Amino acid sequence: MTALTVDLGQFVAELALSAIPPEGLTVAKTGFTDCFGVMVAGARDPAVALVDRALSSRDHDSLAPLLPSKELRNVEDAALVNGMAAHVLDYDDVTLDGHPSAVLVPAILAEGHACGSSGAELLVAYVAGYEVWAELLVREPVPLHQKGWHPTTVRGAVAAAAACARLRRLDARLTATAMAIAASLASGLVANFGSLTKSFQVGRAAQSGVVAARLAAAGLTASLDALEHPSGFLAALSPTGRADRARAFVAARKEWHIVRQGLNVKRYPLCYATHRAIDAAIDLVSRHDLKPGDVDHVSVATGRTQMVMLRNPRPQNALEAKFSMEFAMAASIVARKVGLAQLDDRFVRTPEIQNLFSRVSCEVTDETMDGSAFAPFETVAIRTASGRVLTSERIVHAKGSHVRPLDRDELWTKFADCLDKEFPRPAKERAFDRLQGLERQNTPADLMEF
Repeated sequence: MTALTVDLGQFVAELALSAIPPEGLTVAKTGFTDCFGVMVAGARDPAVALVDRALSSRDHDSLAPLLPSKELRNVEDAALVNGMAAHVLDYDDVTLDGHPSAVLVPAILAEGHACGSSGAELLVAYVAGYEVWAELLVREPVPLHQKGWHPTTVRGAVAAAAACARLRRLDARLTATAMAIAASLASGLVANFGSLTKSFQVGRAAQSGVVAARLAAAGLTASLDALEHPSGFLAALSPTGRADRARAFVAARKEWHIVRQGLNVKRYPLCYATHRAIDAAIDLVSRHDLKPGDVDHVSVATGRTQMVMLRNPRPQNALEAKFSMEFAMAASIVARKVGLAQLDDRFVRTPEIQNLFSRVSCEVTDETMDGSAFAPFETVAIRTASGRVLTSERIVHAKGSHVRPLDRDELWTKFADCLDKEFPRPAKERAFDRLQGLERQNTPADLMEF
């Protein structure tokens, strides 16, 4: 049996900025920048305030700020609330079968604030958490969604623990202990997609990472084979019981997952399972200047696992619409864009949108992409009222993906839109520039000065 938990603990504890490829640091800064903006936008959602009122407090000596209000909360509570804000709009980045930045960045900002960590240390912690997350992913051949697990929350808790342990400068054994503690805190269900609990699960994963690292530092013990044990994390979550628990993890020979897989930055605030189809639909509608009345039927070729997540064929509010291929197609046809303005209850309930739902059908395949739960490609075919059939090209990678990344200007445009009119342009530019130059910042507090 491999000593995976211990070996990962040693890797995290010894990871240095100089060891990380420059491409990996660029990915990490993109993750911080995009997630920061999305957190500010998500903080406006009433659900975030609800959780803050119900669960947060400031009764400890160690406090961290919420975004963007800068109000102080207990460190673990700040991670929870900011984590929920990062995911509540479903606008956060995607990779590793989940949403790594929405878990890692809130946990790292909260713990980093308490520890007085430098910007460079925040980046190292992010890469450490990302690599742990990826290592857990590549050992499971079947998407966890198929067993009902929310991969972001179960793998994210362990990854956030690793990141926070790195910020606290725990040694290899205590880092392994932190991950083992987090393995027992990991939870989250696909059944709660389309409800506010989905984003709460993500905030809880960030919080669990902070709690696990703090408990390990305080002396709480855990099994140092909790990840690879026959009754441990990998085996317990595995849909088919075929998780690879035996392969040794050798840091000196590891590939950098953060370079190979990068991040997929969302252009639309919906479940990422809809994004390639939205790209295809908007292109068809714009290219052929189609109006809603011109559309007789829309057929989407997509993946079975994606449709497990897209569980709302007739959404009646914006939250349900985030997990609806039918809404994604209807919004693409009616508005020719799918942005924050379209994720509005009134827009979702307009007759034009509601009437299109019955004209959308999905053909599914069990095939998946390498390293992903998604289908190898997607196509959209629109049959017009006149009988023409317009078919998109095969969309393998959405715009904003690690293969077709946003450039700096495109990332800035999304960031500025997320901060909206609440902040003047100079303040938004300062925040963006500091996040893009994170390694030069002295403390996380520098990021809050906008």
